[in-house]
This record gives sequence, structure tokens and C-alpha cells, in this order.
Amino acid sequence: MRSFFRLQWSGILVGIIAGGIALALSAPAFLSEFNLFVLLRSICVSLLVAYSQMVMLGVGQMNLSVGALGGLVAVVTGGLMDALGVPTLPAIMIGVAAGGAAGFVNGWLTVKTGINGFIVTLATASAFAGINLGITKAVPFYNLPADFVAFGNGRLGLFPLLLIVPLLVTVILALFFSRAVPGRHMLAVGGNAPAAQLSGVSVPRAIISAHVLSGLLAAVAGILAVAQLGSAQPTIGSDWLVISFAAPIIGGASLAGGAISIVGTLLAVVLIGLIQNAMVLVKVDPYWVQFLLGALILAAVWFNRYRAVRVGES
Repeated sequence: MRSFFRLQWSGILVGIIAGGIALALSAPAFLSEFNLFVLLRSICVSLLVAYSQMVMLGVGQMNLSVGALGGLVAVVTGGLMDALGVPTLPAIMIGVAAGGAAGFVNGWLTVKTGINGFIVTLATASAFAGINLGITKAVPFYNLPADFVAFGNGRLGLFPLLLIVPLLVTVILALFFSRAVPGRHMLAVGGNAPAAQLSGVSVPRAIISAHVLSGLLAAVAGILAVAQLGSAQPTIGSDWLVISFAAPIIGGASLAGGAISIVGTLLAVVLIGLIQNAMVLVKVDPYWVQFLLGALILAAVWFNRYRAVRVGES
């Protein structure tokens, strides 16, 4: 039991279980098949958004363009399907490639200019949002292929088909950061860039690779959001920034870099989804969700700082 509670994410899991039990007792509708489907469906996009930022935190950077990048890919993919009649699979592949290219731009600018990635991605977020509006004129793309929309609404019992994608991504990321050399290099750079450089790790390459991976994940999130909504809305991604930081930080990622938790991030997304679902069931003003997310971020940062100090003292 003690070994379990030493796990970084154990407290989050306990919170999920306690919250689930409390909701089941206070709101019987919580355990209905439809509500559980809605809950699971709500975390599909959020999980990819969280992973997109988690990757950047791991390398000691931040990506403020996650939402704008994902939103741009969403309208590009939707526009290809609607305006140009491009079939589903090629449109998705082009969209994902566009996300990777946008991530490369973020990484290249960060490395070549020497400007902090925080500022670079703040600037590119504005640029991506401008391109989004230029493409859409603030008008959504509605005429999407039936198979694409069907996947977004499909389910196996209470499990949404959309959930397949973030679960696969979770496994891939776990293997990438635990076994692949590029993944370990990213974490090494985030933990101590000068030491990593002395060990033969290319810091610029690791930073650019992290930005590309972040862009790919944001792109997949944007495409899933289109499938989920059944249309490519220009507003997709506009509310992603808070969740992108909240989940990895609550999950145990270090703002200083070098330490991430895929399991912790996954559980944090579930916890946040549970809170949002609870707000709906008990009819609490949804604006309180943002307040709670802010409070959770502060609490998580304080706890991580406290733990780091304790470890340093020991």
C-alpha cells in the first residue's frame, strides 16, 4: 500500500475513485450508459491536447500555439473535404502533415532566433489564428464525408470510437519516452541542456523534434474535434490552452523540464472530465470549472515545488 501512495499519480487516481463514488450516490444519472459515453467522449480531444503540451514541458519548453495550431489543422482538413472534395484519409494525412510542419516552424524559429519558445509560440499562435480566419472567413465547413462523421459519433456500448485514437497515442508515447533514443534525448535536454550537450545530445534537434511531435499531436486533436462536432468550426482550439497546461502539471510534469508522467496526464484529464461532468449533473455554473482548473494548477505547482524541496533536503 505504501508503495502505491509513493506513485506520483496515486492521489489523482484516489480523487477519481472518490469523486466517482460521490457522484454515483448523489446523482444516479452519472452511472447511466449515455452519461458515461459522454464523459469518455469528452476526454478524447482533451487527452491529445494535454499530450501536446506535455511533450513541450518535457523538453523544458512551452507551446502557446497548441490551440491555434490544432484549430488551423481542423479547418484545413475540413476545407479539403468540403470545398475540394478530398477523400477522408488523404485529407487527414494532409492535415497531420500540416500540423507537423507548423510544429517544425515553431521549433526552427525557437532554435535559430534564440528567442524563448514561449514568445515564439505566442507569435505563431496569432499567425495560425489569422490564417484560420483567412481560410474560413469565420464560416464553418459542414459538408464532411459520412464515414468521417460516423466515426466521430460511433460507439461500442458506452465506449466512443474516438477513444481508440488517444489510447493508441498513449501507448506510442509511453514506448517513445521510455525506449526510443529521441524520446530520452528530449527529457535529457529538458532536465539539463548543457549536460545533455556535453553527452553528445543535439539540443537544437531535440527541441525541434519536440515541437514537431507537439504539432502532430495538436493536429490529431484538431481532426478528432472536427469528427466529434461533425463540422470544422473556426473556433476549434480556442479553449485548449488551460487544459493543455492543467493536465500535465496536475499529472506531475515539471515546469523546469525533464520530468513528465504519461499515466499522470491521462488520469488528470479523466479527473478534469469528471469535474466538468459533475458540474453539469449538479447544475453548477460552468464558469466555475475554469476557476477550479486554475486552483488545481496552482495546487499542483505548489505540491511539485514542495516535493522537490523535500527531495533536495533529503
